[in-house]
Amino acid sequence: MRTFVGSRGPSCAGKVGSGSACCAHRPGPPRAHGTAAPGFSAPARKYGGGSFFPSARKTRGRGDTLKVSMASDYYERLGVKRSATKKEIKSAYRKLARKFHPDVNKEPGAEDKFKDISNAYEVLSDEEKKQIYDRYGEAGLKGSPFGGGAGGMGDFSNPFDIFESFFGMGGGMGGMGGMGGNPGAVRDRPQQGEDIVVRVRLSFLEAVFGCEQEVATSRRETCGSCGGDGIEEGTRPQVCSACGGAGQVISAVRTPIGTFQQSVPCNTCGGTGRIFTPCSTCTGSGRVVKNKTLSVRFPAGVDNGSRLRVRGEGNSGRNGGRTGDLYVEVEVERDAELSRDGENIKSTVTVGCTDAILGTSVKIRTVDGSVELKIPEGTQPGTTLLMSKRGVPRLGNPNLRGDHLVRVNVKIPDKLTPEERMKFEELREISSEQVKVNQ
Repeated sequence: MRTFVGSRGPSCAGKVGSGSACCAHRPGPPRAHGTAAPGFSAPARKYGGGSFFPSARKTRGRGDTLKVSMASDYYERLGVKRSATKKEIKSAYRKLARKFHPDVNKEPGAEDKFKDISNAYEVLSDEEKKQIYDRYGEAGLKGSPFGGGAGGMGDFSNPFDIFESFFGMGGGMGGMGGMGGNPGAVRDRPQQGEDIVVRVRLSFLEAVFGCEQEVATSRRETCGSCGGDGIEEGTRPQVCSACGGAGQVISAVRTPIGTFQQSVPCNTCGGTGRIFTPCSTCTGSGRVVKNKTLSVRFPAGVDNGSRLRVRGEGNSGRNGGRTGDLYVEVEVERDAELSRDGENIKSTVTVGCTDAILGTSVKIRTVDGSVELKIPEGTQPGTTLLMSKRGVPRLGNPNLRGDHLVRVNVKIPDKLTPEERMKFEELREISSEQVKVNQ
């Protein structure tokens, strides 16, 4: 709580005296005037996030003062206006947090000031919380899903966590005002096992129509000898004397803004907080490497770069955590004649110029086998012919298939026999006569 001493200024629209208090010059939006009867306190009136109460003592002269106690406004704590931008709020917090951090400022009340600043920043830097606060004040936050206890301190985040996330301080800030958290709780928390990624090579047709293939993996499984705790059977762990079982020790870290106490893993116990005889099977890690072969079904339509997920076939978790997953990445071999464009298959066929002129039929290799394709007469070089539903089954819906697109190349002979030349000259004469008739 702060105490403000207000007096009537030259430009004050109201009068001070006889228990009346003018609100026109308070921070924030103007408030209505109120009057307190002698010997009684005025009713509480909303102001920003708190409320203020005119004192009960009677004032007599025009020059007398009136003491008012009021909860500090979040904007006021950071020293910014209500119209401040996110950048201005962030800049104000940066400056004040450095100034009042308990490891830098040893003055009485610095830590409380640091907490107030952090609480204000937590609300004003969050757009939803800020809107609620601007509209309803601190009372609105108490009834909102964001919580907030009495006095605005009950459910706020750890101010040192906010500081660490803002300034990028790693390793936790244990030991600062007793707000560093419980390293042991984090250490013993269930941890999910790591995922495993393996790559499998499929032939072109295996990828088109799908297949089932054996996949070999190497993964970490919970040690059967120690049950995953890494302690040799028949022995018991001892509390680490160096860190007292916390798993962390405090070290001083110098930064441009001063020296900070930082929690770092204990070198003696490796951050476990315990000294024990390692399990001879897993050497204390709690997990052992084992090879496993799985039968994996690859659906029709998988392509180069496709990734399949097999749940629960990754590394085992720690402290009862969930087992990770296995991801199988697909690499598709190239085909000498066929290529793929999504769900469509592409290939090329070459015919002679006479066949292109007169038309013909040719055998085309498709994913379904050899199919006869009709080349219409007068087919031009570079023409693409479509073979419907001869393409790749759609992934997830194999009843739908793409098409097979055949590009026709026309081969022009570079050498002619005398008989061929004679025939082509005759054809040219006929073509010339047709052109003259059409003109």
